[in-house]
Amino acid sequence: MHKEEFHLKLFMCVIQSRRLVRTPQRTAGEASTSSVLVPKLRPRTDTLKDLDTEDDPDTMEGIPIFKNEWIMTHEEHHAARTLGIGKAIAVLTSGGDAQGMNAAVRAVVRVGIFTGARVFFVHEGYQGLVDGGDHIREATWESVSMMLQLGGTVIGSARCKDFREREGRLRAAHNLVKLGITNLCVIGGDGSLTGADTFRSEWSDLLNDLQKAGKITAEEATKSSFLNIVGLVGSIDNDFCGTDMTIGTDSALHRIMEIVDAITTTAQSHQRTFVLEVMGRHCGYLALVTSLSCGADWVFIPECPPDDDWEEHLCRRLSETRTRGSRLNIIIVAEGAIDRHGKPITSESIKDLVVKRLGYDTRVTVLGHVQRGGTPSAFDRILGSRMGVEAVMALLEGTPDTPACVVSLSGNQAVRLPLMECVQVTKDVTKAMDEKKFDEALKLRGRSFMNNWEVYKLLAHVRPPVSKSGSFTVAVMNVGAPAAGMNAAVRSTVRIGLIQGNRVLVVHDGFEGLAKGQIEEAGWSYVGGWTGQGGSKLGTKRTLPKKSFEQISANITKFSIQGLVIIGGFEAYTGGLELMEGRKQFDELCIPFVVIPATVSNNVPGSDFSVGADTALNTICTTCDRIKQSAAGTKRRVFIIETMGGYCGYLATMAGLAAGADAAYIFEEPFTIRDLQANVDHLVQKMKTTVKRGLVLRNEKCNENYTTDFIFNLYSEEGKGIFDSRKNVLGHMQQGGSPTPFDRNFATKMGAKAMNWMSGKIKESYRNGRIFANTPDSGCVLGMRKRALVFQPVAELKEQTDFEHRIPKEQWWLKLRPILKILAKYEIDLDTSEHAHLEHISRKRRKPDSPVSGRTFIGNVYVLKYWKI
Repeated sequence: MHKEEFHLKLFMCVIQSRRLVRTPQRTAGEASTSSVLVPKLRPRTDTLKDLDTEDDPDTMEGIPIFKNEWIMTHEEHHAARTLGIGKAIAVLTSGGDAQGMNAAVRAVVRVGIFTGARVFFVHEGYQGLVDGGDHIREATWESVSMMLQLGGTVIGSARCKDFREREGRLRAAHNLVKLGITNLCVIGGDGSLTGADTFRSEWSDLLNDLQKAGKITAEEATKSSFLNIVGLVGSIDNDFCGTDMTIGTDSALHRIMEIVDAITTTAQSHQRTFVLEVMGRHCGYLALVTSLSCGADWVFIPECPPDDDWEEHLCRRLSETRTRGSRLNIIIVAEGAIDRHGKPITSESIKDLVVKRLGYDTRVTVLGHVQRGGTPSAFDRILGSRMGVEAVMALLEGTPDTPACVVSLSGNQAVRLPLMECVQVTKDVTKAMDEKKFDEALKLRGRSFMNNWEVYKLLAHVRPPVSKSGSFTVAVMNVGAPAAGMNAAVRSTVRIGLIQGNRVLVVHDGFEGLAKGQIEEAGWSYVGGWTGQGGSKLGTKRTLPKKSFEQISANITKFSIQGLVIIGGFEAYTGGLELMEGRKQFDELCIPFVVIPATVSNNVPGSDFSVGADTALNTICTTCDRIKQSAAGTKRRVFIIETMGGYCGYLATMAGLAAGADAAYIFEEPFTIRDLQANVDHLVQKMKTTVKRGLVLRNEKCNENYTTDFIFNLYSEEGKGIFDSRKNVLGHMQQGGSPTPFDRNFATKMGAKAMNWMSGKIKESYRNGRIFANTPDSGCVLGMRKRALVFQPVAELKEQTDFEHRIPKEQWWLKLRPILKILAKYEIDLDTSEHAHLEHISRKRRKPDSPVSGRTFIGNVYVLKYWKI
């Protein structure tokens, strides 16, 4: 049957069944876009020490883990739907605003309503809680529409002196009791969360005082006998211990990098030195990651003051950079930067130093509050949404004995930690800096911060050796489709290799270039300025090596290549598998190689994330924001957007979460014509509300027959007289653009980690005067798995791969799809059968052994059900 005939028959079926089809009831074993189940997590006796955790920076022995088991009961599925009945939740934002707060507020409101609870906005933070009246208003589903993509906080934030006094907290308690609110979600920094914990600890005494004063009745006091508190950390500084990323940090980095990229062009034109001051009074995270993301010459942060002779070292560094041919210098300064004696290091003092000693034309740019503004990044939207969902569950599952907790992010997992323990560790960092115990402060910041610092020092402060005697020769190449961040990975790989004294070659046009001998040696300046450039400067092709083994082997011998770093997507992975097979025929292929996943599709087995996927995700979100704005103006319009990804639905799903889509069709979750009709019916009902627009995402290969054109025509036919439909195929724009801060930083650390592994593996494989590597672990994929960067042999990943559809057989992000549906107001079920147990923070300290990602201060944590970013 031709596709045209198939589509015609389907149209006839739909038209005949119009208004008769409703959202289908599905069994626990079925999956569709309109009814998705979450795997139930059951505790096992396993601990992380039983797993392969050799390269896990966060893993500590004895941490309980939980494995997925698809065991659920009908009653458990419906638990969440009634969990909030008879309860009330208030949500407020306090302290400094941060992009992504609105996403968290939206999730709290919608998931709260989903569970049957009443949800209230508290406007203007704690001041609104004290003042009461119109400052505390009940929220509706529609009241948080179009909030997701807005920066700042729509419900307002304020510094409140009244709440610091007991009289103010007494008034706040009175306002909550009168509205029957016993659950409070606070989104803010450590000061805001400390205030919430104080409020909770005083709650019983406050109720007694109110009852004695006759302001509340005994019945009201009984109904409000305890107050549940859950905190979400909203701070652009990422200064809260207990979470890898706070809400707003990634967006602030986006604002900073936009400015740094713009300044770089004018600095090059005039051969200027720029000193950029970023926020971070007590935490240098923004400055440190910015320096890695833009390849800065120097960074000043409060946790790691420079040595006493830093002025000479800085000037020498700037001079050497110019000598190598660079036309500019970039210096990043955190606003709280100090020297080892506690004296502030200001941007103006650095400028005066450079002008006086070097005579360079130097300018200062203080970024200020621009870092807090603008649209939240895709990461912060998803982070805020996920944290909001978990916050509601934590509140509604809370008991009088449950301590106030903070919902945090560890790797790609959500965790609940005791609020005040996290606050105490955060204060310990500041105390250590005040006492000039800077090494202690650095350790308290955690493993991720420490390894960012180690990579920065290697790339910015270590001079590559002049002599390469006794060095190894390593080649680096790009394979597959281009992805933003590839160039940052190449730069890091090349420079770390040079620092180690190795000879580094670059291969143009992937395996095809390796076969044709398109190879040249790269020096330090060769990769200068590559961090912020999109695409692939080396050139990349999808050609696989199998047909050219003979030529490739000859060039490996000709150029004395002893190790290979392959940066790319699924073709890089399959190319690695072919190289392993080719070792049986060609001894020249018996050299170590490592694959760094870099593809917008995020479909490389062995890694939760790929370089380039975050940039593509943000591109999709930006486009969806503009489309939603258009739809909001015209009213009654539905847009169908096609995303890339091959058979992998990562982009469609995550963009759906970040952009607030009504549906996202993907290959991994089969759907039928009835599901399509159910989505149409859902949009028909939506047009009867105040939100008269729709957004539907479709992965490019989600279904052979239900094409974008077919879905567009179906929506157009079924929506006649109710809504108009439009379609948009985003295409290759998703592969372009400058890499996001996440992709730059991720690629930089991946390149450094890969080259460190390569040097060790080459030494290990050196036998009888030559390199001979034929063990399975000599050919690996370097991937992010939950909370660790790990090396996994490509041969072992074969069983985890669906080669026909070029995707891993198991993908972690599929667990997020129910959240997408709940936030779009679909009638689905959410498993809440597992109760999260609070564990305690353990400040174990270990020296960083290699540049990887993670944090040290999370001890035994209970791994929750959701994630992302």
